[in-house]
Amino acid sequence: MKIAVFALALLLSVFITHAQTDPAIAKSGIPIEMLFPQGKSKALILSYDDGPIQDRQMVALMNKYKLIGTFHLNSNKLGTQNYLTKAEIKSLFAGHEVSVHTANHPSLSTLSKIDVVYEVVEDRKELERLVEYPVRGMAYPFGNNNEAVVDAISGLGIEYARTVDDTYHFKIPEKFLQWHPTIHQFAKAYFVEGKPDNDKKELERFYQVIDDFLSTKELAVLDVWGHSWEMGDNTVKWDETEKFFKRVANNPSIHYTSHIDLVDYIKAYRNLKFSVEKNIVYNPSSMTVFFKMAGKSYSVLPGKMMDVSN
Repeated sequence: MKIAVFALALLLSVFITHAQTDPAIAKSGIPIEMLFPQGKSKALILSYDDGPIQDRQMVALMNKYKLIGTFHLNSNKLGTQNYLTKAEIKSLFAGHEVSVHTANHPSLSTLSKIDVVYEVVEDRKELERLVEYPVRGMAYPFGNNNEAVVDAISGLGIEYARTVDDTYHFKIPEKFLQWHPTIHQFAKAYFVEGKPDNDKKELERFYQVIDDFLSTKELAVLDVWGHSWEMGDNTVKWDETEKFFKRVANNPSIHYTSHIDLVDYIKAYRNLKFSVEKNIVYNPSSMTVFFKMAGKSYSVLPGKMMDVSN
């Protein structure tokens, strides 16, 4: 009996050793890793809410540093005091993304399903009239959402919805309709007037997150959110905004993107079709997709089949 057990153990050991070294089996265990466009390892999203008049200064500053923003607007507030006019939306946000923030900025988790649908659809419809392209993204007013709200917006053409729940990490969200950002701009600095020590501590925390993003070797998405009205006409806060923009601008490892463009790219990557042996890949999407396998980077053109066996 002992001899039989020993023989079986020896046989399993040989099999396991063979399985670990068999090239065909080993290759099947090599992970396929997403890269961002142009084979970059980092992506930056800048996301601002409400549509106040200070967005004009924010956009000008972004354009100066060739950054891309996503702006979540309340269409029923446009044209009222301290908000942008409807006539300027298309030209002002050219090159940036316009996104839903509901028509009137209510707390969606307190509304009936039909009212949630109204707030989202009416905002989307009016914003599409203004910008003349499909508006497919959203930020929750106050960040308020629950499963009922997510269920209500799921069939309304909204492909992502950003919360205000800071993660302080750079992972791609598991649920696009509950997209948690990395960090509020300047963390919690300036939340309370007359607290310079707290402002200093929170700014240090904010820039530590930024520096961690810039130095990481892992695939990383930095999603910074806020409101341009938080800066108001305060030159100190605007100078701090420019300092932040300068720190993240013109970095060859960063893919600068709007929210919806990144969502489209992630979906295109996830829709790549690989053969069982991972030696052939087909890209059915309309964009070039980049990935890494066994330490080598690849790019697959739209609509093309590619041999990745070498």
